[in-house]
Amino acid sequence: MTSSIIQLECQCNNYPWGKKGKESLAAKYAAATPGGSFKLDETKEYAEQWMGTYPTTPSLILSSGEDLQKHLNANKDALIGKPILSKFGSDLPYLPKILSIAKALPLQIHPDKALAQKLHAKDPSKFSDANHKPEIAVALSRFEVFVGWKPLPRIQALFTEVPILRSSFVPNDANATFNTENLKAILSNILSASDEEVKEVYEKLRGMPKEAFGEGEEYIAEMLPRLAEQYDKTDPGMLVALLAMNYLVLEKGEAIYVPADGIHAYLSGDIVECMARSDNVLNTGFCPRADRDSIELFTAALSFSPKSADEALLKPKPSVKGLKGHTQVLAPPMSEFDMLVTVLRSGEKETIEALKGPAIMVVTGGKGILKAEGKETEIKEGYVFFIGYNTEFELVAGSGLETHIAFAEA
Repeated sequence: MTSSIIQLECQCNNYPWGKKGKESLAAKYAAATPGGSFKLDETKEYAEQWMGTYPTTPSLILSSGEDLQKHLNANKDALIGKPILSKFGSDLPYLPKILSIAKALPLQIHPDKALAQKLHAKDPSKFSDANHKPEIAVALSRFEVFVGWKPLPRIQALFTEVPILRSSFVPNDANATFNTENLKAILSNILSASDEEVKEVYEKLRGMPKEAFGEGEEYIAEMLPRLAEQYDKTDPGMLVALLAMNYLVLEKGEAIYVPADGIHAYLSGDIVECMARSDNVLNTGFCPRADRDSIELFTAALSFSPKSADEALLKPKPSVKGLKGHTQVLAPPMSEFDMLVTVLRSGEKETIEALKGPAIMVVTGGKGILKAEGKETEIKEGYVFFIGYNTEFELVAGSGLETHIAFAEA
């Protein structure tokens, strides 16, 4: 009989926005795996650690080196369970990651299912699957993020009361009261501006006192040079993010939900991220011009529904899955996964009831014991486990313990 508790070896990737060497939590977690093959290089940026079965960066079974997906394929009913097999097939429907962010990620959206299917059929080398990619991000440290559009009155105030913005980007036929079509036109005008035009606007904005941006917008003046230093004064993503998007600072434990067609750019911090099983992305800023996708494609795929910053927040709720009351659930409005967050003080215990689908657990703090199937396994920060269908387990804290568990149920 195959074990339902499987320790994993998970791989890191190296993007320029990642933290370097041992400063990267993704690298720290990869290095924590006992007997793993990861060797930390202090000269490299480690951006993401992937946990799961997506083929570009698959997890391996630590004890054997076998690809996790191959093992699941051979034990589908026992480890994935018939309910999930019937609903999603034999691939895990979600993809958890650890992200360690030193500078802004590309300004991006993920295509919805209908567009993803078209893009995958047209260019499978660039769009490697036909799925959508709504996601959540849970802060493990202070986390800065641009997410979604500011409310239209705030956007209108900036683009009509700051002369250089009005003359450069606002169409002549803009409504007296901005609507989403005006926002779409402004975005297109910013993204299609020449390097010289973007730089000119940047220089004018840099010369303004922070009060000139209006109440609640003072941070724009402070962040302009920071983003320009990370990328360039000519990068249009800087203007889109600062002038039109919500800027949030999350503290440890807080979370956001980003729908598939929602614009976002993570700026700094360490997070647990989880998404529907996909690697599709459209980029249009905070990246070299050659890496930017078509402006027409980007704007066509994008949702232009302005919201307040608070509407992006995903609030945890007590979960009945934790039988001793130490577990909360993050439940985004999608069917592919929920996430359990368990926090224990020294000596405390939590029992997670048998989940009706597969789970991946990452230990994000402390150490302790995992008890299941009559066995005890030492766990500590950075360890990652696959937990099979219908498996109850107990967590026992040593000097405190924190876990994040992504799971699917039909």
